Amino acid sequence: METFKIDEVAKACGLTKRTIRYYEELGLIPPPERSEGGIRLYARKHIERLKQLINARDVLGFSLQELLEFVAVHENLDEQKQTYRKTEEREEKLRQLRGMQATIDRQLGMIDQKLARMAEFRGEIEGLRARVSDGIVRLSNEKEL
Repeated sequence: METFKIDEVAKACGLTKRTIRYYEELGLIPPPERSEGGIRLYARKHIERLKQLINARDVLGFSLQELLEFVAVHENLDEQKQTYRKTEEREEKLRQLRGMQATIDRQLGMIDQKLARMAEFRGEIEGLRARVSDGIVRLSNEKEL
């Protein structure tokens, strides 16, 4: 298995080493293996998880608390997928798929909540812009009279 030192992970993800250690401390990423000298050795899964966190943080504006919840839901989904792959009975597979669907719906709900708040904020800013534009038009018309 290919491993990466924290400097390599930081460069690949665009994060500082301090942020990576902090995310590890919070439980946002699983603890990496350690070399005999105590150096953190990250796997590809750590880089992938960090990139997901960056997207959730930067694109959706998730707070650290929201990131923790998002990761918990994601880990739950991973566990469900593993259980599904080991299941052979048709009815049990169907039950597992329904569980995965509910977990995915939970993730989508988190994203939808964030998007709704963003849309509301955008509406407020658009309203402010409209008032400013109306003021410009009003003052421009008074000047011409």
